[in-house]
Amino acid sequence: MLEVQGISVSYADSLVLRRVGLVVPSGRVVCLMGRNGVGKTTLMKTLMGLLSPREGRIVFDGSEMTHDPPYLRARRGIGYVPQGREVIPDLTVHENLLIGLEASPRAPKTVPADLFDLFPALRNLRGRRGGDLSGGQQQQLAIARALIANPKILLLDEPTEGIQPSIIKEIVSVIHRIKEGGKVSILLVEQFVALVRDVADDFYLMEKGAIAASGPVHQLSEEMVRKHLTV
Repeated sequence: MLEVQGISVSYADSLVLRRVGLVVPSGRVVCLMGRNGVGKTTLMKTLMGLLSPREGRIVFDGSEMTHDPPYLRARRGIGYVPQGREVIPDLTVHENLLIGLEASPRAPKTVPADLFDLFPALRNLRGRRGGDLSGGQQQQLAIARALIANPKILLLDEPTEGIQPSIIKEIVSVIHRIKEGGKVSILLVEQFVALVRDVADDFYLMEKGAIAASGPVHQLSEEMVRKHLTV
C-alpha cells in the first residue's frame, strides 16, 4: 500500500531524515518507533506532503506521489492524525467531522451513524466545541475525522501521547477493529512497547534520522528496545 524509498529531508541545512525506507503492506499495522527527535514526525509530515524530500521516492497504492500536494494525497486515500491532534477548537464535533468529509471523493455526504460505534463517547458530544473537549476526546475526534473519508491508509502520530489509560484502551480497540476489517493499512508512531506488541504486524526502529532495525513484531527484542528506545 505504501513504499518509502530512500527519503532524505532537511530543515534548512540540517539533514533530519537520511535515506529512510519502509513498506506498509495492505491491511497491516506497521509501527514506527524511536526516541524523541529521531525524525518520526518529520517522516509522517513528509508522507502527507507537508514537507518535501531532497531525494527518494514515495509510492502509494502503486503510483508515485513524491511531490503531490497534501490535498491530492488525502483524495487518493491517505488519512492523517497529526501529533497534537489539531482539532479546530471553535468548531463543534459535528463540524470537525464534516471537514473530514471534504478530504475524499469516496466519502459520504453526511456523518455515518456507524462512526459512533467506533467512538461512542462522541455521540453525545456532537454539539460541543472541539476546544472544550478533553485531550482524550480530542484524540478520538481526530481519528474519527480521518476515518470518515474512508482512507486506504491511516497515519497515526503518537495517538496515545498524554492520554488517560481508559481512552488509550478505546484507541487500541479501534485499531484492532480497523485491522480486523482488513481494508485499511495503518502506519503508527508509538512509544509504548506493550501496545506495539499488541497491535502491530511489523515494526521499524529509527535512530538519528535513519532506520536502525526492522522486522515482524515478534522479532522486536528487549535488546533492541534497550538500544534504541530506553532513555
